[in-house]
Amino acid sequence: MRRLFLIGFMAALIGSLPVSAQLYLRTDYITSSSFRDETNQKVGGSGDVKLIQGSFNIPVYLKMDKNNHPKIWGIGGGISYMNMNNKQLASYIDLSCIFNAQIALTHLRPISEKWSLLASLGIGMYTDASKFSKYSFNDLLGQGAVVMIWHLAKNLDLGMGLALNTTFGYPMAFPALYLNWDLEGHFLVNISMMDGMEISAGIRFNNWFQLKLVGEMNGTLALVKRNGKKQMFTQQYVTTGLRPEFKISKSLSIPITIGLSPYRAAFYDDRNLKAFFRNMNRDYDPHFSLAFYLGAAIKYGF
Repeated sequence: MRRLFLIGFMAALIGSLPVSAQLYLRTDYITSSSFRDETNQKVGGSGDVKLIQGSFNIPVYLKMDKNNHPKIWGIGGGISYMNMNNKQLASYIDLSCIFNAQIALTHLRPISEKWSLLASLGIGMYTDASKFSKYSFNDLLGQGAVVMIWHLAKNLDLGMGLALNTTFGYPMAFPALYLNWDLEGHFLVNISMMDGMEISAGIRFNNWFQLKLVGEMNGTLALVKRNGKKQMFTQQYVTTGLRPEFKISKSLSIPITIGLSPYRAAFYDDRNLKAFFRNMNRDYDPHFSLAFYLGAAIKYGF
């Protein structure tokens, strides 16, 4: 699962491409479930999660080339607040809420008929929300990415490059993957690694209603000082379920997701490269067991 977290985090650094201006508000709830340690044994504690988040993408400049590929300068950002109601887990998780905020400048430009270059540069705050008034520069991360995108088909883009961030206090480069496959019509299929990870398939019944089966991976991060050490707390969760989406108007839609969260990792790591790769070798990350999941959102494009 740690490898999935790394891929998902790198995808999130790339962000969504603001071809049109978009606003997105979302709330998620994962019910209480038991907590297991790195040996996959129950420890007697449990917890649930409530999350509120919003994001925006605004194209400052947009021009299509002769191959109908966009040249874009855009600004995107997001903010989220996660509340964790944990019981009997103080020795494993000693924070109750996380605040994340990011903003980035994104540039996409075609360099040939089949290839485009994507670059992103931004900054984010990842902190313990209960200590927000005491935040410092240690709670900030610089982040960016450079990715070459191959337009394999009209509805399929593949990309690979490098993502950079300052998680360990200095710039580090990681492999960055990009994937967007979108099948529109009566049947809907989407596989995306742009802002988190999402796989969905469903049916469009009419212009105002569609139903999908969806799987997603999302998460939050808190940079903390614990036991005299600089650490990072990762909360990474997988959700899957049915998503009816109601289109209220041409610009406004409301998706609602009902399903399960089969896995929710929650653990601390020291903020150094040695600890990160050492823990990559363990079979299990500390995590919460299967739980019910409910999510609702408002999407507005203009």
